[in-house]
Amino acid sequence: MRKLKNEELGRLEIAEFKAAEKTPIIIILDNIRSLNNIGSVFRTSDAFLIEKIYLCGITATPPHNDIRKTALGSTETVDWEYVENTINLVEKLKAESIKVCSIEQAERATMLNTFNPQSKTKYAFVFGNEVKGVAQNVVDASDVVIEIPQYGTKHSLNISVSCGIVVWDVHSKLNSKK
Repeated sequence: MRKLKNEELGRLEIAEFKAAEKTPIIIILDNIRSLNNIGSVFRTSDAFLIEKIYLCGITATPPHNDIRKTALGSTETVDWEYVENTINLVEKLKAESIKVCSIEQAERATMLNTFNPQSKTKYAFVFGNEVKGVAQNVVDASDVVIEIPQYGTKHSLNISVSCGIVVWDVHSKLNSKK
């Protein structure tokens, strides 16, 4: 096998990305401290044509060199907005019939491998602070809590890794229903 060259990958130009039909997924970053994590989430969101990212609370916003370093230009393609209060955003999105899903370890959480996204539903996935996770009031307000099954001795994943796993899983499940 021969590795493909960048020009063979069929990458979208920025205008093509903006015009493309988006995956019905919104990402909410709830008080993320690491600028590298934020940049990585932008890059994952670009890869899967995510509709929008909301940056909440202490989550930094572009432009910033440490975000740019890992985002690799995706802050120019993916729509984003800063909202100070995560719970206000969650309530607003729910009023727009968007299903809000916190990614967290919680009682009665739905395991990601059993989560069955519906094809005509738009989802907002909330990813929380690297130490404290998703705020409890946001978990309480969510329509569902989704947990990524983990089997080793550690019971946490890096937030950008968690985002990549969830987005890939849901994107794959939605596309299998087309």
